[in-house]
Amino acid sequence: MSDELKHECAVAMVALRRPPFAISRGGADFGGTKLSLLLEKQHNRGQDGAGAAILTSRPQPGEEPYWIYKSASGTALADLLGAIGKRSQDAGSRKRENPETDNGQPSGVSGAQHAIPYSRIFLGHLRYATFGKNEVAFCHPFVHEASELSHTLLLAGNFNLTNAHELFVDYSSHGSFPTSKADGYLICELIAHELGAAATAREDTRPPIADAIAKALANADGAWTLCGMTGDGWAFATRDPHGIRPGFYYVDDDVAVVASERPAIQAAFDIPPEAVRELPPGQALVISPDGEIRFEGLSCEGSCASANSNTQTLKHSNTPPAPRPCSFERIYFSRANDADIHRERKALGAALLPRILEAADAPLDDIFFSYIPNSARIAFHGLLEKLFAQCFSKQAAQPSAHSASPRLCVNALPRFGEIAVKDAKFRTFIADAAARREFYKHVYDVTYGLVRPEKDTLVVLDDSIVRGNTMKNAILPMLDRLGPKRIVIASSAPPIRYPDCYGIDMSTLNELVAFRALVNLLGPSAKSLLREALNSNTQTPKNSNTSSNPLAELYARFTEEEHCAEITRLLTPPGMKAEVRVVYQTVEDLRRCLTSGLEQKPSKSNLQPTTHNSQLAIGDWYFTGDYPTPGGYKVLHTALQHYIDNSNERSY
Repeated sequence: MSDELKHECAVAMVALRRPPFAISRGGADFGGTKLSLLLEKQHNRGQDGAGAAILTSRPQPGEEPYWIYKSASGTALADLLGAIGKRSQDAGSRKRENPETDNGQPSGVSGAQHAIPYSRIFLGHLRYATFGKNEVAFCHPFVHEASELSHTLLLAGNFNLTNAHELFVDYSSHGSFPTSKADGYLICELIAHELGAAATAREDTRPPIADAIAKALANADGAWTLCGMTGDGWAFATRDPHGIRPGFYYVDDDVAVVASERPAIQAAFDIPPEAVRELPPGQALVISPDGEIRFEGLSCEGSCASANSNTQTLKHSNTPPAPRPCSFERIYFSRANDADIHRERKALGAALLPRILEAADAPLDDIFFSYIPNSARIAFHGLLEKLFAQCFSKQAAQPSAHSASPRLCVNALPRFGEIAVKDAKFRTFIADAAARREFYKHVYDVTYGLVRPEKDTLVVLDDSIVRGNTMKNAILPMLDRLGPKRIVIASSAPPIRYPDCYGIDMSTLNELVAFRALVNLLGPSAKSLLREALNSNTQTPKNSNTSSNPLAELYARFTEEEHCAEITRLLTPPGMKAEVRVVYQTVEDLRRCLTSGLEQKPSKSNLQPTTHNSQLAIGDWYFTGDYPTPGGYKVLHTALQHYIDNSNERSY
């Protein structure tokens, strides 16, 4: 992605189902090592802060029931991993000094040894702040302290609420006194409050934590993947009903594991992809202090189906609504070493080929293909694979003739290479604006000698174009120095027309180049037309339909070609010698490429595949304005009002 976007955090949890000295592959530091690996493998998702908490089994009065560490330094994850390692070393030293309490032996587990306290639940988090202060107080896990261990709660997650203010006011109006408006703190307090109430009103075998989560999140609007634990040894993980934020789990006889990304679990535990399952949206994975695993539906009454996965299949309760997983996860944020993500990104690149060749409007031997590192690399592989397949199929059919298309010559093979290389070390603190703009052009290094000046058309694939600032001020001027006849910028995502409110830092409309293009197309009367559209959609909608989207009709006034042409004009910097053309993915192709990965694959483990609604959908509100929750439309209305009022205030 050429534009830097702050985005979702990462969460990880390891819950031991039996003592570490009973795990043959582990040892006393088994859980800490695995948590460290999970966090390191998800480092791309959090760079502003890190934190972890480790819960002790059966703590004695006078002892701390948990250990916690947080850092908001420039080396937050390194600080955290060092602290976890030091804790393990200190624990090992204490055991050597007191061998009668040593629980490091892997065999001969007796009843007496089971009573020895050990580190049982490991909860970690990496923070990527979309807004707010970068301070330790904002780092997870959040903690609600109580004199009863059953009411003590530690919580970490990847989430964003659209109605945090309303929840804060409601919580305050009922006699509570929250000391922060941060949504993470608020969710922790709401669950802890309900946890106390649920524990005193038991009518069935449903765990109190399941009731507490269901009641606390009943009126929440937004997206979340939450992991947490109580002081008395219950652990849980849950996702929002639409599955907007990602979450995966793995269970065997020794552990239950949760993380934001599947490959992190695979790498940490050396298991195949099919062993890792997607957390079912709208439900809670609950782990008892004795290691029993169960799924609890958060919208159903009473006890939900569950079973101990040692001997039976885990059964999920109510079928959740159609999933709406964030498409940006699959286009950009999630690591491509997830097999599904890898296939989908290749499909996105391949789907662009016809439009790229049309925009290039040149013989194949006069086109040079490249991409903007590094997130577009896998889509670029898909583009090349499709291009080579077409070339070889034409050669087989007509070994010495030209194809029917003037753009594909069977006597030539595609020319490609890495043109742009981002200088990761590049930093500048120059105060002068003109000098700073000149330095900004050199954020990327360029490979000379591959593009033939005044002859070649240069095709550059990007995964998405959000604001367009880097494209206009750095990338296009850099590419123009190579002297190409034409530059085609291809985006594997459609134009981003709408703000996001579920975790990605896109809260205002004016920052989106696609919206600025709409304003230009509307002309001098743009503000009045936008105000009229907003006033005709004053109520927060309850359903996803075009009538609840104040911008849908205005976008529909112009063809895709007209809109793309105006975006191209906005992105083209002054003084460009090469002709610039911009090509976007269509929404239809995006859906076709991405929804294939939403199907659950058969599992070779003893876990039942997650049950999803047969109607598959992708979270494409960035491109279509079809938000999965009412809060999304509320944010859109607020963002539009702020634009009309010339305000840069955030929309949530």
